[in-house]
Amino acid sequence: MRVDAHHHVWELGRRPQTWLDTPETAAIRRDFGPADLAPHTRAAGIERTVLVQVLPDLAETREFLALAAAEPSVAGVVGWADLTSPGIADTLAELRQGPGGDRLVGIRHLVQGEADPAWLTRADVRRALRAVGDAGLCYDLLVVPHQLPAAIEAVRGLPGLQFVLDHLAKPPVASGELEPWAGRLRELAREPNVSCKLSGLVTEAPRDGWTVAGLRPYTETALDAFGPDRVMFGSDWPVCLLAATYEQVVDAAEELTSGLAAHERARVFGGTAARVYGLSDPAPTGPGEEPI
Repeated sequence: MRVDAHHHVWELGRRPQTWLDTPETAAIRRDFGPADLAPHTRAAGIERTVLVQVLPDLAETREFLALAAAEPSVAGVVGWADLTSPGIADTLAELRQGPGGDRLVGIRHLVQGEADPAWLTRADVRRALRAVGDAGLCYDLLVVPHQLPAAIEAVRGLPGLQFVLDHLAKPPVASGELEPWAGRLRELAREPNVSCKLSGLVTEAPRDGWTVAGLRPYTETALDAFGPDRVMFGSDWPVCLLAATYEQVVDAAEELTSGLAAHERARVFGGTAARVYGLSDPAPTGPGEEPI
């Protein structure tokens, strides 16, 4: 089972996406839905996907779960819930009991936008993260390099919670620098309860273009630190379209992992995501049908 472990959808008329109101994001300032993604995943042999929250909005998470219930291709949803709320456990229970609640596999907060670099270590946030683990869910870490020390502390302090690092913590691909990002990533990888996503790198590359060679030092660092058993592929579609097509992102990931054994590549392109998020196999299709 090949899995794209990280993509988004949005409908501008339903919910404003103010983060798209910049000249740099004009190319993706339109609606994107499952039907737009389906031809690309089919061509790449991707059978299942993980749909990830975009906005800090419970209504969006409920809509994503309902969408997953209607879309066989969406195996899991990483939603949003308020990690500063004392009622977080009740919120998670309500999401699990609603339409598509069985597809909720994780929670994410836009930590990258928090001014406090130690936000993840706050007492209320730690209490909420414990509730996420108690609910049997993963927590997706969306952080940038200077927030990695707090991420390391959070992961160490909650060994019973499975964490997933998005976009390798957005390393400085544009500058070509490795440190201190690489050292902090290796320190994080020493904790057994965290995996990472090979995703989101093309949009961290120089604005005048990216190359597989330019991405390689960062992916090799991650593969060496985590090992294929804890690395999963994600397209970050449609955000990736700011720098590359879906096919180019898949091809780059294939090339960057070409030195792995076949069974190791299988883990990166599906096995790790299926195990960490607890994804089910695709439902069998009837005559003349095919999964999207």
